[in-house]
Amino acid sequence: MAITKTAKLAIKKSQANKIVNDRRKKTMRETVKAVRVNTAKKDITTAEAGLSAAYKALDKAAKRGVIKKNQASRKKSRLATAIAKAK
Repeated sequence: MAITKTAKLAIKKSQANKIVNDRRKKTMRETVKAVRVNTAKKDITTAEAGLSAAYKALDKAAKRGVIKKNQASRKKSRLATAIAKAK
């Protein structure tokens, strides 16, 4: 348990950041999954429309440190490749 005032504030801040990071990670996962599902259903137009949203979510997650930059890049590449193969 935190004893000093600054340690207590750090715990509060950490919990607030966790909520934001969890929300950002959930958004990222949902957008990526939507693109994958639409690609699997051969619904290319919807998948391509969702691709920009997935890129945005991945970039924001990487920018804020939720995931690493190369992981975001790898996921974006694999999504684009999956859509190209489905065409």
